Amino acid sequence: MYKNLAAAFAAACVITSAFAQTSHPPQPVEPLKVGFVYVAPLLDAGWVHQHDEGRKAVEAALGNRVQTRFVENVAEGPDGERVIRDLAQQGYGLIFTPSFGYMEATLKVAQEFPSVRFESITGYKTAANVATANARYYEGRYLAGIAAGRLTKSHVAGYVAGFPIPEVLQGINAFALGMRSVDAQAQVHVVWLNAWFDPTRERDAAMTLFNQNADVIAFHTASTAVMAAAQERGKLAVAYHSDMRNVAPDAQILAVTHQWGAYYTQRARAVLNGSWKSCNVWGGVKEGMIRVEGFGSKVPKAVQDEVLARQKDIAADKLQPFAARAAVLDNEGHVVIPAGTRLSDAQILNMNYLVAGVQGKVAQ
Repeated sequence: MYKNLAAAFAAACVITSAFAQTSHPPQPVEPLKVGFVYVAPLLDAGWVHQHDEGRKAVEAALGNRVQTRFVENVAEGPDGERVIRDLAQQGYGLIFTPSFGYMEATLKVAQEFPSVRFESITGYKTAANVATANARYYEGRYLAGIAAGRLTKSHVAGYVAGFPIPEVLQGINAFALGMRSVDAQAQVHVVWLNAWFDPTRERDAAMTLFNQNADVIAFHTASTAVMAAAQERGKLAVAYHSDMRNVAPDAQILAVTHQWGAYYTQRARAVLNGSWKSCNVWGGVKEGMIRVEGFGSKVPKAVQDEVLARQKDIAADKLQPFAARAAVLDNEGHVVIPAGTRLSDAQILNMNYLVAGVQGKVAQ
């Protein structure tokens, strides 16, 4: 799907819990101005909320050594390029652009401002002054699938999906595999929106899935609309990005949360001490970038304990969501993970199929 994706991550820098960097002088004048560009409005939960928590963590850790600013609800494309360029022109020395659709704009502006450091979050193309970072969201999705498989009564889950990029396909497939690891009858029905943030359509898609017998739902979009729909319908739901029990106190099974504070802080500190360099980071449960938490009141302790035990297994590399004892097929009957093997990072990063048990197609 993205031919250069695997090659780009093949040169990834070594990930450690401290996100160590190597030398790249000179040091900037303090305070370092750090900018953040957000693809949707800043709400009380969701994708943008988690990145803003990361911004706040930078301020808390580095104090008056940094000055941060965010611009919210910036559309990908020309608007994104305009805002990124505006921040660079205003003297921001480190700019985070956390949305896949900002990647090309970030690279273009970076060419014009070689002394500014840019962080393309979820992108995969780098330059001398552009680093990339992403998280292994699929690890949390697999764990959520285990919980969903234990709690479903209809054996049908719904999934509201944004765009058919590998990151989203990884999540759908990991969720289905986790669910079917404890419920062999489980099916996952997918609705594609081709949008990251559209609360009205997110809600409508959730309602459609509930009408198709789904009694538990997951999503890969940026608002809390799916959680609110589950609460309204008396169904169960997996929160994404953030803990969303304030929106769906009865519906939430658990939350797959993204933790950006440590990474953002370390990257800002690296600019301040002259050690920033361009690289690729892809961290997950082990690195503390992904975790499941926020179990709802309807989740039995035995299920909570099972999920948390599997999370420890992932952190210890004892469990890999895309490893197969028996062959894993896609939903067209082709073998995609041979028995006794596990997918390489390159294969995961170029995922372009839906596994058996998922009802739907990879939207074009």
